[in-house]
Amino acid sequence: MDAGAVADVPLQHQSFLAFDFGLKRTGVATGTRLLGTAQPRGTLRAEGAQRWTLVEKLIREWQPDALVVGIPFHPDGASHDNTARARKFARQLRGRFGLPVHEVDERYSTTEAQEAGADDADAAAASIILEQFLRSLR
Repeated sequence: MDAGAVADVPLQHQSFLAFDFGLKRTGVATGTRLLGTAQPRGTLRAEGAQRWTLVEKLIREWQPDALVVGIPFHPDGASHDNTARARKFARQLRGRFGLPVHEVDERYSTTEAQEAGADDADAAAASIILEQFLRSLR
């Protein structure tokens, strides 16, 4: 799916777990369609198998209907190395957990979180990504 567009999301998908993927840190947020808001839930500071163990724990805890992954692009919309890495992460989530995964263009989410003075910029960026996604569902 194109990260700039949101596919038709079934109405039964009400709760979401979102990720701001990074090689060393991945921000996490949760949110619901009903409220249209997201809450930062911390940052995973793990790589490889350890990251997947933490993601699995979050999915068991929050039991989301679907997942959302922020996909980074250059300001002009061009892809870069992290674009491919984030898309790979999204594919792996889909394959490992069997949940729908929605990709969202996340340009400037970390900058926006930092400018807002977030204590945890990665989790705040995940929250911004998820709220952008939730707004697109209205």
